[in-house]
Amino acid sequence: MQDFLTEAKRHTYAAQGDDASVVPLLPGSRQHEYGNESLFYRDVYFGVAYFVGQETVYQNGTPYWSMSYAGGVDQAVTAIDEVRDIYAFLRAALRQVSADHIFRGPSNFRQGDYEYENSFHGDFETFRGLEVIRQKRRIVYTLSYSGGVLR
Repeated sequence: MQDFLTEAKRHTYAAQGDDASVVPLLPGSRQHEYGNESLFYRDVYFGVAYFVGQETVYQNGTPYWSMSYAGGVDQAVTAIDEVRDIYAFLRAALRQVSADHIFRGPSNFRQGDYEYENSFHGDFETFRGLEVIRQKRRIVYTLSYSGGVLR
């Protein structure tokens, strides 16, 4: 399950950005999907500069695991080029997803003037976390997330 989730995350938003891979089920949302014979991943979110979304993994058609998230760029960031740069950096960080940091990106990731930090508590069963992007020590993006195995 965790290997599938890592693979799905690398092939959806982290690779494609806002160019959603399918027509969304919910009006006004963006949606990414990835699947194999028995597992299916769906990521649905609303908004751009500030966004709210949910990822769900289905096993044999039944929801098994889910994560909700909300966040975005700081309100002081208004230049569209800067917003694009922040999200390009975020996607680079999210492509570093691994079995050790399966929920979002790694603990730390640096590239150019940007630094990504991700901290979480819990495990695959139940967790919560926070990711932050800094540009030259100034916080330009934050996102909180939580989720786990559905019962």
